[in-house]
Amino acid sequence: MIAVISYKAGNLASVQHALNRGQIPYYLAKYPEEIDSADGIILPGVGHASSAMDSLAEQQLISYLQKTTKPLLGICVGMQLLFDKSNEATPNGNPTQALGCLTGCLERFETGGNKEYKVPHMGWNQIKYPKEHPLLNGIPSGSVLYFVHSYFAPITPWTLATCDYIQEFSAVVERDNYLGVQFHPEKSGMIGAQLLQNFYEIVRSQTCT
Repeated sequence: MIAVISYKAGNLASVQHALNRGQIPYYLAKYPEEIDSADGIILPGVGHASSAMDSLAEQQLISYLQKTTKPLLGICVGMQLLFDKSNEATPNGNPTQALGCLTGCLERFETGGNKEYKVPHMGWNQIKYPKEHPLLNGIPSGSVLYFVHSYFAPITPWTLATCDYIQEFSAVVERDNYLGVQFHPEKSGMIGAQLLQNFYEIVRSQTCT
């Protein structure tokens, strides 16, 4: 069973619809004690990173998510929160301190005056990856998925797949039990559905070991 984190920055409706379509068992959870019985975690996210972190703090989830050994999938802002910090400013103008599960800092796309590009990066784009991973089973390199974001994760040792918009950035990341995707699998048709199913299989395999 997967616990989907329900907090103020979570885009829950579309994630729930996707999990329901895939017949993937889940429940919504707000607090650490509600996650304990889950085998895996999905951390969705839309909007501002600082607001998302504030909401996680209110629900006493920051330390729990930093320490969990359960497979965790961050989606969009949920993936960004896995990094050290984001240069998306807090209300007092400082960078947003994130969970720190992966090394790196999120930066905002800059067009440099090139009218070919717009921020946010919105729409369908390709992901590319050099090596196989269970999260990407059945998803060929070059597959097209749906993105909506203004800040991007750098290329790091934790990068599984990249995307190119203005510059190359991390589209899929992985470190130990932490997994993240910058795109929205719940809005990415059959390819996105395959990725969610792959995450469920990862969770099931951990449960069986």
